[in-house]
Amino acid sequence: MRVEVVWSPAAGDVRQAWLDVAEGCTVEQALRAWPEFTEALHQLDALKIGVWGRLRPLDTPLRERDRIEVYRPLTVDPKEARRLRYQARGERIVSRHRPLAGGSGKTGGN
Repeated sequence: MRVEVVWSPAAGDVRQAWLDVAEGCTVEQALRAWPEFTEALHQLDALKIGVWGRLRPLDTPLRERDRIEVYRPLTVDPKEARRLRYQARGERIVSRHRPLAGGSGKTGGN
């Protein structure tokens, strides 16, 4: 069975690999089988692990073509990072998905 493992040990450094593992393999067994991950095995309990973007425990059984994601801890609070970006730009940050004021923006009639 094949599974994908993705890990970013540092900003800008993304490591990805496809592993061939035994049927019924768990997340922990797959990570231990990946040679590039051996440097992080000592901190395995401290890292957050997900399968397809959802946090999962290490004893989660895997299925064919699952994507294991290893998340590193945040270095800065996301709200604080946004506030700092706002200060640096000196202008209001506006979401591109916010609707325009005054209605839906559709014109009526034929």
